[in-house]
Amino acid sequence: MATVHHWTGLEAKALRLALRLSVRAFAEHLGVGVRTISKWEKLQALTEPRPDTQAILDTALARADAAAHLRFETFLSEAGRPGTETAGRRVTPTGPLAWEYESWADDLDRVMVALSQQDFTFADSLLSRWLSRFKTAELDEKGLYLFARSTTLLGDLKRYRGTPVGLRSAQHSYVGARTVFTHLGVPRRVAQIDLSLAVVMEMSGKLEAAARAYETLAVDDRLSPRDRASARLWVGTALSKDGQHDYATRVMTAATRDFENLAEPDDWSVAHQKLALARRDAGDLTAAFRFLDVACSTGTVRSPMQRVQLTTAQAHILRTDPATRDDGLRLLDEAAQIAAQSDLGHQLRSIESIRRTCEGAFKPLHHRPGSSEWQTNDRRESPRISGRPPS
Repeated sequence: MATVHHWTGLEAKALRLALRLSVRAFAEHLGVGVRTISKWEKLQALTEPRPDTQAILDTALARADAAAHLRFETFLSEAGRPGTETAGRRVTPTGPLAWEYESWADDLDRVMVALSQQDFTFADSLLSRWLSRFKTAELDEKGLYLFARSTTLLGDLKRYRGTPVGLRSAQHSYVGARTVFTHLGVPRRVAQIDLSLAVVMEMSGKLEAAARAYETLAVDDRLSPRDRASARLWVGTALSKDGQHDYATRVMTAATRDFENLAEPDDWSVAHQKLALARRDAGDLTAAFRFLDVACSTGTVRSPMQRVQLTTAQAHILRTDPATRDDGLRLLDEAAQIAAQSDLGHQLRSIESIRRTCEGAFKPLHHRPGSSEWQTNDRRESPRISGRPPS
């Protein structure tokens, strides 16, 4: 929503037009003289209302509805574009106006919320609005920072959707944003994008390269402690996918301790979910069920993606045991439905891959006495423990 830190006649005229009021009606609306409005209209950016009138204009803008705000932004944007006349003089484009910076930053906050809820259509519309509005040559450092943040979030959007084309597009967006942040000298943002690029590598199947990148970032002081712990956890996920289950478990256990020390209960719970899958892939269903029990009993599911990830983990582990296979397949169908409805392409492909492993001959496993390994068909009760998340 637009805000104005310093009113001139230009902004005042844009507000009158946005409210669709005549000069006389606008004067009555504000409680000022018609001559005052006429002066603003004539001189525009060359005149400034008195401080008390600035406050009146603030109130009038704040009370305007959303449609009027949009018209106000449009009028101001058009007034500042090349080739327009203001008070008899040619206006030179200077990039975003002060209110546009405010609106842009506010919209990026809204994009982050939309992405966390997998509302991709709304997020895309907000990002397109700003990325198509200015050329980088028009932007100062503040504008370039917002542009790079927008490009990063566009990469996140493409990555969350997870289609092969989307992953390539996400990588392109990240590389572009990284170049701008490097130019601006913002090392924390550069490192965060490096972490996102490593995720894209993992999602694209480049597991060894992703694991190496994660290992480097797990000790990178440019990142926050939480981001470094996430990088360590993702080292484990990449290694587990690459078949190095025991080493992956050790790395992920270290990340779990980091999340506990940082008092990050949701990340702590997700780490147990990843540990459950790693132990399942290693054939250790006893530990897999134990870790899964912790993840299910302590995790907070706030978004479709979190629900799909947890349900898929449950399904993947349950369908491995012949006694719970049908429950696992049912949960897999449920996860696929949510992923399809929420446009989560990468998760949907992962589910389809798991389904393919369920086709054909199913070789059941059973617990070997004196071991945590499962090998034939006589299922024993898996021990469960209650997990206690970090406070």
